[in-house]
Amino acid sequence: MSSDSDLTARARIRDAAIGLFAEKGVAGATIRDIAQAAGVSSGLLRHHFGSKEGLRDACDEWATSRVAELQIRFAETQLIGALPPDTMILQRYLVRSLMDGSPTGMRLFAESIDRGSFWLEKAGIDSADPHAFVAVIAAMKMGMFLMHEQLSNVLGEDVRVMPGWLRMNRAAVEIFRQSLLTPEQAGQAMQALDRLALHEGESTNERAREEIG
Repeated sequence: MSSDSDLTARARIRDAAIGLFAEKGVAGATIRDIAQAAGVSSGLLRHHFGSKEGLRDACDEWATSRVAELQIRFAETQLIGALPPDTMILQRYLVRSLMDGSPTGMRLFAESIDRGSFWLEKAGIDSADPHAFVAVIAAMKMGMFLMHEQLSNVLGEDVRVMPGWLRMNRAAVEIFRQSLLTPEQAGQAMQALDRLALHEGESTNERAREEIG
């Protein structure tokens, strides 16, 4: 049975790994870096997790359960203030996982889209393509974290941590509460897209006839 100190060390290693994986990616964070950040030996890290891959799996598992918990909390309250401080590092970790092609990151993103349909229905938003609506919003929001270096540069403060994170999210809330298009402009844009889709369909049919001919 593990002692309390072992469990504490395990949590410290996991938290340090999440921070370094978020910053450098799995490939860029070494066992030595993680152990040093956690204040333990490399041997103790290997004792708990076996390898960097085992550590990453443990981080993925913990992040999965933690994000599910936070999403439920946010769905119930719809209040940013209800989310704890570790939300920021988890966002960075999961975005980096997606960038690195992590299967867990991809699965979490897909699951968040599935849960988004519940939010869409609850919000009373009408969409001709609800799945695409939720997926595009999620990708747009994720873009803020993917472009954190560019945003931090132009805003003059690191948007990955307070107070830059607050500034970035306040701007996002302001954007989402605006009606950026009038009904007439939205209608015109949709008509233009419909004409484009019709033209593309006609072009595809023409190419098919040429290939058959």
